[in-house]
Amino acid sequence: MDLFKCGQCGERLFFENNRCLACGTEAGFDWEVCRLVAIKPSSDRLWQAAGDSSRRYRKCFNHEVEGVCNGLVPADSSDRFCVSCRLNQTIPDLSVGKNRELWGKLEAAKRRLVFTLSELGLPLIPKSVDFQRGLAFAFLADPNPDFIEGDRVLTGHSQGVITINLAEADDAVREQMRLDLREVYRTVLGHFRHEVGHYYWDLLVRNDPEIGRVRAIFGDERLNYAQALQDHYVNGAPWDWQMHFVTPYAASHPWEDWAETWAHYLHIIDTLETANAHGVNVQEARHVCSVRDPIGLKMEAILEDWHILRIVLNSLNRSMGHADAYPFVISGAVAHKLRFIHDWIRSRC
Repeated sequence: MDLFKCGQCGERLFFENNRCLACGTEAGFDWEVCRLVAIKPSSDRLWQAAGDSSRRYRKCFNHEVEGVCNGLVPADSSDRFCVSCRLNQTIPDLSVGKNRELWGKLEAAKRRLVFTLSELGLPLIPKSVDFQRGLAFAFLADPNPDFIEGDRVLTGHSQGVITINLAEADDAVREQMRLDLREVYRTVLGHFRHEVGHYYWDLLVRNDPEIGRVRAIFGDERLNYAQALQDHYVNGAPWDWQMHFVTPYAASHPWEDWAETWAHYLHIIDTLETANAHGVNVQEARHVCSVRDPIGLKMEAILEDWHILRIVLNSLNRSMGHADAYPFVISGAVAHKLRFIHDWIRSRC
């Protein structure tokens, strides 16, 4: 994530801000230039960038009316929604309890996901524009068991639609699920990154003439998926899973190996970009190194920086009494898979 500054007072702006906390100037995200900008009222309910009257906007509907977004729409656009919100297919019932608050947390994570995908040059086509190849998000709450008989909403991906259970945005519920499933790491953003990996498999891999190269590294996805997951939940991951997979779940099926590795690739890219934007220097042995912007680097250089930075991140967390920020081991096999995804994206986008 880049570092943003207020065009009015010069103070730092954070990606989630809808106003500058120093001077009070409103702010919004300009998706055309991928920058968070300070904005001032213009004419006809429009807004303009502070210090640049040539850039004029309307607020995204979910920014102006619902208060769960900070996106901007170009003044001459006919769209009601920003780039991120145009991907929504279903939103939760906002008349129910905490749904708006939880939806806002999901939207914040989705915007960060969309930012990284944009940085990498990956296609972002709303399903409303291209039903066959497009992407959509459905944010759903579990049915009320007092009135409706039915199964709970399952977070997952199917035919370009990523469904996220609204309960994942509830910190207490998500932590309980993490403990019940014996996971070392479970975040809203992690779900988004994992599920979008399934989407890009369908978009960039499924019909690619070189899919054999993918199968040679991740395995043959034609293996019975339902049976593979059932076996995983009954027997668990192989004892030596850390030698070959980034997480135990990645060992369940080649599709899940791709999606888990894809998610970790996005974790690494976003974290390194943020560290670079903030001018972070790290020390290894007697050498002090600046964390580099990963966009455009070869994967070998990215992994070099990540190896050093993750040690610092985990050490900082332990100093605050928290669990490791990145509690995973990148083996040689996992590094090879990350490198493959990195090169696959660069060769096709």
